[in-house]
Order: sequence, then structure tokens, then C-alpha cells
Amino acid sequence: MVNYICETCGVQYEGSKEVPNQCLICGEERQYVSLKGQTWTTLEMMNKDGIFKNSINLDEEGLYSINTIPNFGIGQTAYLIKDKNFNLLWDCITYIDQDTITQIEDLGGIDAIALSHPHYFSSQVEWAEAFDAPIYIHEDERDWVTRPSEKIIFWSGESLELQHGVILQRIGGHFKGGTVLEWKNGFSQNGILLTGDIIRIVADRQWVSFMYSYPNFIPMPSVTVERIANRVNEFKFGRLYDAFHRVIKEEAHNQVQKSATRYVKALNGTLFTT
Repeated sequence: MVNYICETCGVQYEGSKEVPNQCLICGEERQYVSLKGQTWTTLEMMNKDGIFKNSINLDEEGLYSINTIPNFGIGQTAYLIKDKNFNLLWDCITYIDQDTITQIEDLGGIDAIALSHPHYFSSQVEWAEAFDAPIYIHEDERDWVTRPSEKIIFWSGESLELQHGVILQRIGGHFKGGTVLEWKNGFSQNGILLTGDIIRIVADRQWVSFMYSYPNFIPMPSVTVERIANRVNEFKFGRLYDAFHRVIKEEAHNQVQKSATRYVKALNGTLFTT
């Protein structure tokens, strides 16, 4: 049995004798099928090729970024949060090898894994098994899991505190169970919000945006953005990291609110006249 991986999104599937016909994730309007068509690989093939490696870097106290070089799949960043003897892997990347495992073990390992939404499920079960860690996914995303595992815990409701000050917050939007991580102890107790691309930082690192589908440019309804903004307004954070290693370093809480207001004005036709 082979655990095939979609080369476009990087999500791994449960073991099968035959190559899957199509990717559940990419065959939906929030993703896309490559112009080359549906293609597959495996972790064994990726390791054998010797092309990929993971880069683990300290971004600030208690926060490490993990990236695959060269980019694979969607190209997202995973983050390792170290908080008072509790290490959390936020979102996931596909590639994992012994060097990655050794480096993370030297940092104290992984106590839990949490995901923002299905696009970053990647090879989450491989990571969970390597570190004997549970995976936390909101129950609204149950049907998007392509490799079931006893390691997966489907949580419900609007929030789940994994450790004091380390809180999963369901805000929906991009996906119904779309989740962000509120880390109250980060940024010298000012708080850090890690958002995947449920909330995505734009080019100038001063504003954010919200989309139902990024590759297909399908916007979010204004009522949904207003709901998200109201929900996020309850959280404590001064800094924000998204899935592509973009950072709003200061006043991130205010910037999210300003961005939501601008977005809603644009959708309602009051931001500009063209």
C-alpha cells in the first residue's frame, strides 16, 4: 500500500494499491488542478530524489518557521511554537526527513499539531507518527481528511485552549472550520496571531485580506468578513504571521480591523469609483 501525495497541493492520501484518480482538495474551487494534469509522488520518492530539504529558523523568541526548499505543493510555512514546556506545530508541510526530525527533537520535539484548514493537511499523519503527537482539526473539516488516523482529534465549538494562552479559534471564512491560533504569550506577552491564509497578509505587510478562493480570486461575502473581524477583535495580539511567512510586526490587531473595513467598502461599492 502506498501513501500517494498530490504534487499540486502536497496533501497525502491513505494507503492504496493504485494511484488515486483525482485529488479531493484540488478538484474543488478553492484549489486547482495543475495545467499538467493530476500528478502524484510519495515521500519515499521525494527523499530518494535528494532535491528537497527543510529549513528551520528562529523568527523570534519561542517561534520557529519551517519551510521546504525548493517550494513544494502550495509552498506554505509551518511554525513551531515553544511555550512553557509545550511545543505546538502550527499547520504542516509535506516534506519530512530524518534531519528534520532530529533538528526538531533537539528543540524539544512536538507535543501537538494543529491545522488551520485542509489545504495544509499535507503529510500531517507522518509528522504525528514521527513525534507521537495528536493532531487537532476542527470537526467541520472532517470530510476533507484524506488520510484518516487515530492521531486525529476533531474538536468542536468556537475555541479550544491547548495550553494556557495557546488557543485554537474557529473563525470560518475560507473554510467553514477555518481556524487561527491565538498565542497570548508570544511577542513579549503582547500576543501573536497565526492565521494560515484564513487571514492573509498582503504585499506591503501593513494590510490583510480575506478570500474564499485565492487561486481563483473568489472573494468573501462582506457579511462573512464583518463576522470574522468582530470575532478577531476579541483576541489578544499585536503581531500576525500568515502561511507564507509574511509578518505584520506592530499594531496587527488594528490593521486587521482596518483591512476588514476597507474590504467591505470595496465589496459594497463605497471605496472607489471606476
